[in-house]
Amino acid sequence: MERAAHLIKNNKLSKNVFSEEDLTRAVWPAAVGKAIAAHTSRLTLVRTTLVVEVEDAIWQRQLFGLRGQILDRLRRVTGSDLVQDLEFRIALKRRQPQRAETRQSPATQAGLPYDEADSIQDPVLKKVYRLSRKKATA
Repeated sequence: MERAAHLIKNNKLSKNVFSEEDLTRAVWPAAVGKAIAAHTSRLTLVRTTLVVEVEDAIWQRQLFGLRGQILDRLRRVTGSDLVQDLEFRIALKRRQPQRAETRQSPATQAGLPYDEADSIQDPVLKKVYRLSRKKATA
């Protein structure tokens, strides 16, 4: 990985394709290891500070203590002194996309057309609802 970073850094054409931030993101797992990389996300380069999101306050404290070693390793792997400082922020919990749940009435499950009145539990209100709907559509 160090060789690849060095080749990319020295190639004139690669500067048009890869930014320093892209290079830093790419070498992050190699610089810190798989275990730490699995608990970090969203690396953003702000001037000379690399902002890294971590899972919780425990990881934030542990990585803050390793900040000097991580910076040295990043400099060795990238071959650049662009990253001067590291900042660890606790990431917000992000919700995964969810599918909408559909309620199916017993009539729909039996193959009959769906009637929204079936979801009304009270039989009197159900009848009133059906009569008013019938009157409104007539």
